Amino acid sequence: MEEQSKLIESLLEKAKDYGKTSIELAKLQALDKTSEVVSSFVPHAFVICLLSIFLFFINFGLALWLGELLEKIWYGFFIVGGFYCIVALAVRLFMHKRLKMFFNDYIINRVLNK
Repeated sequence: MEEQSKLIESLLEKAKDYGKTSIELAKLQALDKTSEVVSSFVPHAFVICLLSIFLFFINFGLALWLGELLEKIWYGFFIVGGFYCIVALAVRLFMHKRLKMFFNDYIINRVLNK
């Protein structure tokens, strides 16, 4: 009887250790996937920031140039702003689902290491 008790106690101890190890493994795998997604996102975010700054200055110059041509500086800013409003509406209406699917697929592929 005592032998069975020790055997059951040993089995319970091993099951407890297995459970702790499984939880630790799941945590490490989640950390690995998260770091993979974030580390692939950071360089892209940096390039997007640089392109945004570039486009800001190009658009600022374009607005000033158009304003000079129209003899009112603020006309140029309204024209450039209106253009981006039209582009934003077109993207929202016609490309929202495609862009959402693209980014969802990108994140899932990064998580699954494909």
